[in-house]
Amino acid sequence: MAHPKRKTSKTRRDKGRTHIKAVAPAIAIDPTTGEPHIYHRAHWYEGKLYYKGKVVMEKEAA
Repeated sequence: MAHPKRKTSKTRRDKGRTHIKAVAPAIAIDPTTGEPHIYHRAHWYEGKLYYKGKVVMEKEAA
């Protein structure tokens, strides 16, 4: 099994982590309802499920 010849410094170790960041998701506005939602995701509005501005499904009355 391979072992490192020298100890990796904290600076060198942390340089690889500089590109890992939390990014806020992009928000889209639905053309039909005007509601904000995440891109490529269906969203509920007034008991209806919308995707790309079209009604995909309606909530059943229980």
